Amino acid sequence: MVLGKSLVVVCTLLALALGVLPAAAAPAERPASREVPPGLTLSAPPTYAGQDAPVIVAWAGDETHEPQATGPVTLPLRRRNARLRVKGPDEVVDETSVRVAVRWTTGSGDPVVGEVALQRKRNGRWREVEVLTTDERGRAHTRIAPRDDSRWRFRTARQPWLERGRSPVHRVDNVPPGSVVRLGGPDPRRSLPRAPRAQGDGAAASITRIPGKVWRSMKGRTWHRGCPVGRPQLRLLRINYWGYDGYRYRGELVAAASVVGQMAGALRDMYDAGLPIRSMVRADRFGWSSRLKGADDYASMAAGNTSAFNCRQVVGRPGVRSPHSWGRSLDINTWENPYRSSHGLVPNSWWASRSHPRVAWRSSQHRVVSIMRRHGLRWTYGTADNHHFDAVPRSAKRGGHEHDEHAPVLPPECATEVCD
Repeated sequence: MVLGKSLVVVCTLLALALGVLPAAAAPAERPASREVPPGLTLSAPPTYAGQDAPVIVAWAGDETHEPQATGPVTLPLRRRNARLRVKGPDEVVDETSVRVAVRWTTGSGDPVVGEVALQRKRNGRWREVEVLTTDERGRAHTRIAPRDDSRWRFRTARQPWLERGRSPVHRVDNVPPGSVVRLGGPDPRRSLPRAPRAQGDGAAASITRIPGKVWRSMKGRTWHRGCPVGRPQLRLLRINYWGYDGYRYRGELVAAASVVGQMAGALRDMYDAGLPIRSMVRADRFGWSSRLKGADDYASMAAGNTSAFNCRQVVGRPGVRSPHSWGRSLDINTWENPYRSSHGLVPNSWWASRSHPRVAWRSSQHRVVSIMRRHGLRWTYGTADNHHFDAVPRSAKRGGHEHDEHAPVLPPECATEVCD
């Protein structure tokens, strides 16, 4: 009877041993220190095959005891707990990548080899991004390049011998690659959707003829019958720029074919100098203005928008055609650089007596004004129309490398009075 109890004890110990870690699924072989006590035999040795194991334990007896054996004993598999740990930085600079790593072990610290799924939370749901395989140390890593603040985790499926695992959530904040503009004062009255992200390295300027879709949007807004230039004389400029929030965006404007290269060069230099632009969308996106007989420049200025071609009347001077109607004028950062119209400061008065080293200019020595001048864009009206520049076409007689200061730039009505 005592011996029978001993066999039960032995079976119990073996069951515990079998439920620890199946060797067939573990990254490393189990130590060979677990031996069957002398005199005991098993009808089937433990295989750790990931399933319940029926065995018979027999004892050969000794000088005073008869041999004994148990009936078939089913040793149930006991799954081990899984542990997943994720390691990586808390921030990623936009348009770069960072390394995230995972370590998969049992609850007691034994490394596990197998597949782990990297997941990212989007719109309230966890979505699989990549499946990695851990090495003999239970480790794996990859690189991620999120374009916004993000949350990540690793998960593993349930194994025959191991419970499913899930790591803690790891947050990665996206931070801008550029310098954020710090401003006081009122915000623009008109808000715009976030601009498209930049494409390519640097400014990556692209000048093309006006595509059909863009022209259809322009008709009846920035262009209409009676305008001094038409589609053949205009070009679409797409270019990367630094936003006020320190991120890179891609903007677009329409300008005259004769000067669009100068505008592209000036905006490229602004990009290289880290001088930001609040927004850059085509003026036709603001719709028709019956007040201006063209696209709504009041709305464009209220958004702080940078734009060029817009066949319309001068703001505050009904009946007078704006220089923008020829596509040779460029308005930059209109909110921080107001225009003194006939009916007051537009789009705000707060900025009229203020400047900023990067986005608001009240002197011809400001870096933005200097860049414009270098590319043949005059700060025509100075502080009377801070945001307005007029392109002086390059002189064909001088090989196209110099600007003809005597070339007609403005309509006669705007030669002596301010026209925006």
